[in-house]
Amino acid sequence: MQQTRTIELGTGLFALLGIGALFFLTTQTTGSDDFNVDDTYEVAARFDNVGSLKPRAPVSMSGVTIGRVTEIHFDSDALEAVVTFVVDSQYDQIPDDSDASILTAGLLGSQYIGLTAGGSPLYLEDGSEILFTQSALLLENIIGKFLVSGPPESDGGDEE
Repeated sequence: MQQTRTIELGTGLFALLGIGALFFLTTQTTGSDDFNVDDTYEVAARFDNVGSLKPRAPVSMSGVTIGRVTEIHFDSDALEAVVTFVVDSQYDQIPDDSDASILTAGLLGSQYIGLTAGGSPLYLEDGSEILFTQSALLLENIIGKFLVSGPPESDGGDEE
């Protein structure tokens, strides 16, 4: 009887610790990286598909977080998603012909905007719009294309 109670308490404690660990992981991996900068400038970019990009998603360049997504809305005239984000004003020499891509952190991680520098002598400023964009790669679309087309076939030639 005493042994059964000990096993039940141990199992309950193990389950409680497991739930606590899951809670900790979800709070640590869902964009808890604070971006609190007072001096920023606002930039917009248009995408055909934003995937699961959310407000407060990071904006990074060369792996460094330089900003945050502030708003995502649909432009019904152009039939595109417009993403507005702020960039820390200390990064004021980003060429205005830079491109913005929606990338995924890890295989199934959260999405963020990655900027790649262009070569223009003019720089992004408050109210700028990035013209070169690459929409989110959707895993569902890639799998669908693979299933429809099938695996690549060999040319049938035998090597001897």
